Order: sequence, then structure tokens, then C-alpha cells
Amino acid sequence: MAHLLEVRDLVTRFYTEDGAVHAVNGISYTLDEGESLGIVGESGSGKTVGVLSLMGLIPDPPGRVERGEVFFADNDLLKLSADQLRDIRGREIAMIFQDPMTSLNPVLTVGYQIAEIMRPHLNLSQEEITERTVELMELVGIPNAASRRKDFPHQFSGGQRQRIMIAMSLACNPSVLIADEPTTALDVTIQAQIIDLVKRLSEQFGMATIWITHDLGVVAGLVNRVIVMYAGFIVESASVLDLYKKTSHPYTLGLLQSLPSLHATIATDRLIPIEGAPPDLLQAPVHCPFAPRCQFAVDQCWQENPPLQRVASNHDSACWRWQDVRAATEQLA
Repeated sequence: MAHLLEVRDLVTRFYTEDGAVHAVNGISYTLDEGESLGIVGESGSGKTVGVLSLMGLIPDPPGRVERGEVFFADNDLLKLSADQLRDIRGREIAMIFQDPMTSLNPVLTVGYQIAEIMRPHLNLSQEEITERTVELMELVGIPNAASRRKDFPHQFSGGQRQRIMIAMSLACNPSVLIADEPTTALDVTIQAQIIDLVKRLSEQFGMATIWITHDLGVVAGLVNRVIVMYAGFIVESASVLDLYKKTSHPYTLGLLQSLPSLHATIATDRLIPIEGAPPDLLQAPVHCPFAPRCQFAVDQCWQENPPLQRVASNHDSACWRWQDVRAATEQLA
């Protein structure tokens, strides 16, 4: 069966005065119809740059997609013209960005901005667009939508602004919805509401979703499969259950150990931080990028960057000592 979205060997660089930033280093993955995929990693790991690359949203200069293929609906998105990409963005692939206040235009009403998504893609009259705008605002939980569509972004709370961004992303019933840390700027209670809303709507409309987050705890109940990124590489890929139960990369293990537990006690269970700092992306990777922070590192890790290899059914890891990591994970369970 053909995949809905297939990314092959994607490489993205940013060229600065200090040199080339190796932001994304040859990542490959697939997304099937109706599937929910999590992309996890700390800031600077390449999560957001990877999806912005496939959508043609990398600013050039300084950024540039150096190589790769991104297949969607039998088209390589990286070979399409700007006009062809605009036809796909919004209609077939939609994105919810981190901060709605910087994504929404402060001088235009929210109703106008939602309608603006539909005009180039849907053959609707102005009256039909207005009706659909109100329907979308009601769908995402905005009260008094008929009158509030005439309000400006600053007249809404942070959670309501993010709901409006979700309404915009759903306007054309896309096949793929990308949620780029959509709860970053919100308090914990509102975060839970927004996550539940996106999950419920994606299931209701049968959309495939890509969740981008730095928090492995968030994706546990949200996705079918998880990709873990570090320093622009995919270091582990597995079903969500296998990732937690059969962890096969030390960075993933570090992320899991840094999660708070409901059953922890002050006396016995402390959070274990990942020692050290992320690598300098100005340096071309020659060894395992996680080696300086890794408790499992051996000489081979400093001599060669391990490839992403199959370690079990539908489970890949880029680690020379993945078996030792898995054994350590099983001892912790």
C-alpha cells in the first residue's frame, strides 16, 4: 500500500556568517492515511525544520533544502513550483503553529483570516464562506461564534486564539494535519483541552496527524508511532508502546528518565537529567552526535556515526549498543 506521505533523505542547511548549520541530516519516514505520528526531541533537534522543509516554508536565504524527496499524492513536493505548493498547503496539508499571537494578523478579524484560507481552495460563495467560518469556530469551541468572528485576535484568550488556529487548519478538510507544539504558550489546563480537541477532531475527520513536541509524556496517548530526533538525525523510530517498553537508544532513555512519575517519592525517585549540552550544529557530524553525553559510549561511537538500523519489527535505532540500552530499560521497568 502506498504511503500518504513519504520523506526520503531530507537534508536542510542554514547558511550564516559563522558557517553552515546542519539542521536536518538525511531523515526518512512515512505517514499513512489516518495515522498519528509523533516527532520528539529537544529544541534544536530539527523537528520543526523538517516539517517546514517539506511544506516549502524554509526562508531562503539563509535556509536551503539541499537534497531529498517528499512524496505526497504522487508528487515530489520539493520539485513543485511555489504556486503548486500553495495549492497543497492549507487544502491538503495544514499546520498549527506554536504561538497563535505571532501566526494571526493583529489588524484583521479572525473571521476574515479563517475565510482567507478557504477562498483560493474552495468554490464557495461569500455567504457560504461566512457560514462555514461560523461552523468552524463553533466546532472548536468558540462561544457566540456568529458575532465573535468580527473580533480581532487580541480580544481572545491564548487558548481561544489557538482554537482559532485549529479552525483555520481544518477549513479545507486537509488529509494531513501538522501540530507544531500547539500548547507551548498555554497553561497546563488549557494545554490538555487543546490536545484533546485536536485529537478528537483529527479522528472525527480521519486526518493523518504529525505531533511535534519535546515532551515524550505528551505523545504517549496521542500517537501510533514515535520518531525521536537529535542533532538533525532520527535516532530511534518505533510504535509508541515499543518506544517506552523496549527503548533502544540512550537519548530516548534519557528523555524517559527525565519524565516525572506519579508514583515517585522524594526519598527514592529523582529525575535523572541528561548531562551535558546539545552539539554545535555548525560542526559537520563525524561521530555519533550523542556520544559526548552518552553513558554507553565506546570508542566506535567516536569513530563513526551509527546508521539508523532495524533492531526489531518496525523498530529502528541509530546506536551501536542498542542491545545494552534495551537491557538497561528492561531493568528499570
